[in-house]
Amino acid sequence: MNDSFEVTALVAAAAAGDEVAWQQLVDRYTPLVASVAHGFRLRGTDVDDVAQTVWLRLVENLRQLREPRALPMWIITTTRNECLRQVRASLRTRPFDPLAEGPVAGVTVDEPDEHLIRAARHQALLAGLAELPERQRALLLLLIEDPPVPYAEICRRLHIKVGSIGPTRARALERLRACPEISGLSGTGSR
Repeated sequence: MNDSFEVTALVAAAAAGDEVAWQQLVDRYTPLVASVAHGFRLRGTDVDDVAQTVWLRLVENLRQLREPRALPMWIITTTRNECLRQVRASLRTRPFDPLAEGPVAGVTVDEPDEHLIRAARHQALLAGLAELPERQRALLLLLIEDPPVPYAEICRRLHIKVGSIGPTRARALERLRACPEISGLSGTGSR
């Protein structure tokens, strides 16, 4: 069975109240939720809290999903947003001694740093790449390989002409920029 067709069928069945379909969705996408959460350096109960919230949001929105086959991207975006909320909440609950000038001794709290931003960008890029047609995704991945893949080799692998590399790359990048996960990095987009 085609994977996107299978996801569409599972979403429809789960939205209709099929508990087996719901459990299959949870089983299938729990590793994705955990992967995104670990990218934000969340561990243990924080990951569990994020996962519970993601599944709650999915239950609340399952019938309203406009494009069920885009469920993996919806899960990535929702998990990323929940991870950011979790990180912000942990910063607000830092131990504080009003009599001390600095933080409480012996307590270390990771500040959100460049790693979190890179993780969010990486997850958004993966989601955007997943939405591209196979040929455009393959071209972009070949173009960013290190060491660079010669154009002749790209043409051989993808069965395209040298003159179509530039236009295909331009269309792929335009599509990637329009992806909600990528445009949402600025904080203006939402799902």
